[in-house]
Amino acid sequence: MAAGTINSDHFLLFDQLPEKQRDLAHRVRAFVTEDLLPIINEYWERAEFPLELLPGIRNLGVIGSTIDGYGCPGLSRVEAGLVAMEMSRGDGSVNTFLAVQSGLTMGAIALLGDEDQKQRWLPSLAALDTIGAFALTEPEHGSDSVALESTATLNGDHYILNGSKRWIGNGDIADVTVLWARDTSDGEVKGFVVEREPSGERPDGYTTDVIVGKVGKRAILQANIHLQDVRVPVENKLAHSHTFQDAGRVLANTRTGAAWEALGHATAVYELAVDYCLHREQFGQPIAHYQLVQNRLANMLAELTAMQLVCFRAAELADQDLLSNSKASLAKMHTAKKALWICREGRDLLGGNGLLLENHIVRHMTDMEVVSTYEGTDAIQSLIIGREITGTSAFRSRPRATAS
Repeated sequence: MAAGTINSDHFLLFDQLPEKQRDLAHRVRAFVTEDLLPIINEYWERAEFPLELLPGIRNLGVIGSTIDGYGCPGLSRVEAGLVAMEMSRGDGSVNTFLAVQSGLTMGAIALLGDEDQKQRWLPSLAALDTIGAFALTEPEHGSDSVALESTATLNGDHYILNGSKRWIGNGDIADVTVLWARDTSDGEVKGFVVEREPSGERPDGYTTDVIVGKVGKRAILQANIHLQDVRVPVENKLAHSHTFQDAGRVLANTRTGAAWEALGHATAVYELAVDYCLHREQFGQPIAHYQLVQNRLANMLAELTAMQLVCFRAAELADQDLLSNSKASLAKMHTAKKALWICREGRDLLGGNGLLLENHIVRHMTDMEVVSTYEGTDAIQSLIIGREITGTSAFRSRPRATAS
């Protein structure tokens, strides 16, 4: 079997796709092969985002994903999943950029903004004339972001924002940031759009610093954001964001995107591992000829196939408005766990060579460590599913003071 002919679609799922969807997947894969893969290791090792890829990403016509109008492509959930899978097959950091831009930032504005707000921000984000970020997580509140402590206080025709955010993708380079804070008038969490000034400067009191020392997702800039009396016009409050449940609606819409990303990483690693085993010789023959290696590859393919089935079914349910929170959580939990296992198996099959960036697998493996954590850890996803199974919530939250 020659390199490039490895079949990772054992149940022929992709063969059943309509021509339009296959063409979309092939278009993204061509971009990944021709533009992304030749340069990504260099940027990943330096922990820099490859801004030179943005024109090519723009030309793919996928920014805005499932949003209709405003310059967005109005993709189906399956199509959006294929984009995430194919981009992650190349690199997780670039896929995270897309997910933050399209799914979180634009998704929040499309879901919770009024018509004026959509017209104001979505077209420039869709054209990549502006870059977006979504600021929810805080230094002390990750899994329990419902207890976030950043505040928004109405003062005349502005809200005054104070607090801190952490692990914010695109946070250092964003022009438009959807930032979540607790309204001191009623104690509810609401979304606010913070923009750069026309000069390109950030508002007074809004500062960022890039998080360094990461072992995964090194080519996406994630930042700490610090807010000290930042003034945001009242018209920048997302019109239909009233409680934390609205932030949860945005996250629920994007959770299956993380499942498709996991599928992309797992697919890349499986194909890389098969190709390596077919060409790496030890004890006088390719290691693919040995029983233990074939057993491991067979189990990797079985788990990969199960991931494909979960992702496709979850996308179908989403397009039919039948994807509940627990179903989305199950998709994310299952695929993240299995993709991480596949990545570790693939890395081990390459032995010492699996530690080299030039062979790509270790980059996918460490990126999967990140995917396993964001959009909710396995533990959190399991509690959402457990609540559906038992009818009892295992979440516990500390009481907070109500607004006076």
